[in-house]
Amino acid sequence: MPLGVHSALLQLISARPDGPLDITWLAAETPRLPLGRIRLRWEPASRSGWDVTAYLGLATAEVPLGSWPAAPDHWPRLVRPTLYEVTGLCPALSFATDALDLSNRLSGV
Repeated sequence: MPLGVHSALLQLISARPDGPLDITWLAAETPRLPLGRIRLRWEPASRSGWDVTAYLGLATAEVPLGSWPAAPDHWPRLVRPTLYEVTGLCPALSFATDALDLSNRLSGV
């Protein structure tokens, strides 16, 4: 990673199985992730490959989404299916949460 950067914000995942992951570098002082956004961090593994970790921004916290220790050099292809699925689930969960909140308000709960 470039100097002064601690991770990358996932911007877009190609729909192609071998497609790219588009990222934006995040500076070390970047605040917590917004809801549904994914942050990637990778660094050289102790023996070979890369230690890759993904974090997911939730409403009140940032939580580990997955970890791939000593991933091979083609690690974006390895982590892509997980990231792709989660990016599809986040909007659905947000919609379901909004619907539940509305339902609770209308029922007076």
